[in-house]
Amino acid sequence: MQNLDRALIDIAALRSQLARSTEFRGYGPVTLAATGGLAAVAAGIQALVLPQPVANVRGYLALWTFTAILAAVLIGYEAVTRSRRIHSDLANDMLMQAIEQFLPAAIAGLLLTLVVLGCAADSLWLLPGLWQIILSLGVFASCRSLPRPLVAVGVWYLLSGVTCVAFAHGADAFSPLAMGLPFAIGQGMAALLFQYSGGPDADA
Repeated sequence: MQNLDRALIDIAALRSQLARSTEFRGYGPVTLAATGGLAAVAAGIQALVLPQPVANVRGYLALWTFTAILAAVLIGYEAVTRSRRIHSDLANDMLMQAIEQFLPAAIAGLLLTLVVLGCAADSLWLLPGLWQIILSLGVFASCRSLPRPLVAVGVWYLLSGVTCVAFAHGADAFSPLAMGLPFAIGQGMAALLFQYSGGPDADA
């Protein structure tokens, strides 16, 4: 029995090592492009429904939080289905690895939002830029198991986030363009890079 337990542990370690050395193919270009479209739609809704977001910051946060959750659900659902089809027996290990890489950034973004909302309301205007910077960190962490060109997406979100912090304040705070444009471009860029560097399964 002890030998069997040891063999099972060795197999699990081998599977984990194999998952770490395998390129994750769970993200599809079409869904990534769709989430960029979601950001553009949300920006349009904000422009129509929240013409003065500074006066209704909670409405602004609700709109973009809902958009982020919907995008995460779409990407997550596809990641599960594609991984099971493409990675077969390694699917669960690959998915856990992808979650472990991105989860710290997601938790940091959530906690930062709650802290700023509850304790530093005068700094709420920083959130669009900070969200993009945190997303860039999640992308950089995930790039260990993604095609190398995806680093460009992390660089884009880092630069767009810093730009928002530098310029999107005062009368421009919470502008629809501060969220809609960077995310539409960033997700569109990710879709194109996956399309042209993802191999034969890019359209799967």
